[in-house]
Amino acid sequence: MSWLALGLGLVLVIEGLVLALAPSRIEDMLATIAALGRDQRRVLGLVAVAAGVGIVGLVRAFGG
Repeated sequence: MSWLALGLGLVLVIEGLVLALAPSRIEDMLATIAALGRDQRRVLGLVAVAAGVGIVGLVRAFGG
C-alpha cells in the first residue's frame, strides 16, 4: 500500500512541476487533446495506462 501512496505522490509532484513551470504549454496540450476525437482520446488513455503498467512491472522486476 505504501508503494501506491508513493506513486500517487510522485504523479502529483510531476504534474505540479509541469503546471508551475510551463502553464502555457499545458493550455496548448489541452487544446490539442480537446481537438482529438473521443475514440482517439480513449486510445491515448489506454496507451498511457499500458505504459504505466509496463513501467511499474519493470521497476518491480528489476529495481526492487
